[in-house]
Amino acid sequence: MHQQNILFDLDGTLTDPREGITRSIQYALAKLGIDEPDLTRLEHFIGPPLLQAFMQFYGFDQAKAWEALNFYRERFKVTGLYENLLFDGVPELLQALNDQGRTLYIATSKPWEYAREIARHFAFDHHFKVIYGSELDGTRTDKIELIRHLLDEEGLDPAQTLMVGDRKHDLIGARSNGLQAVAVGYGLGSRAELQAETPAFHFETLAELHQAFMR
Repeated sequence: MHQQNILFDLDGTLTDPREGITRSIQYALAKLGIDEPDLTRLEHFIGPPLLQAFMQFYGFDQAKAWEALNFYRERFKVTGLYENLLFDGVPELLQALNDQGRTLYIATSKPWEYAREIARHFAFDHHFKVIYGSELDGTRTDKIELIRHLLDEEGLDPAQTLMVGDRKHDLIGARSNGLQAVAVGYGLGSRAELQAETPAFHFETLAELHQAFMR
């Protein structure tokens, strides 16, 4: 894992966003007359683009999915953003990579303005050169498109760039753009989901990921 440039997913890789996302999904569904008291049943919304997730998991057409997404944002941008936990060891890992002279970026399907506010609030934004995310209109929610945009904007060599993430979307986005991918097992993706995408590296814990970067 010698690459100069390291791209990190946000949700499930740097932070545990379960509470904020699931409570905001619950809020959106309630606005549409759907009661879901069990937040664990909403965890599959974490990772994939939310518009597509509403369509996939609840059979909404695009118009209703946008309505649900807008209700979700009503709560998320005020409250859900801050119902988040930085995984233990993340600040130390980011500092170690900075000390090695690596260049760090965030590549998340979450809108960039939310991602930048989360990083600012939890005081890890200074570790990253740029935080890339989607637009509120849905542009670049697809990880393939997002990573390609980041590479183009920053002029990065795929051979010198590594993607770290916890869901298949991160690994597919990396592979489609010629990057090696690191799967992490402490996030939201199952081992089966991650192994199916044959990542170059797979670490079950953040401590193992940190150790691998130090070799």
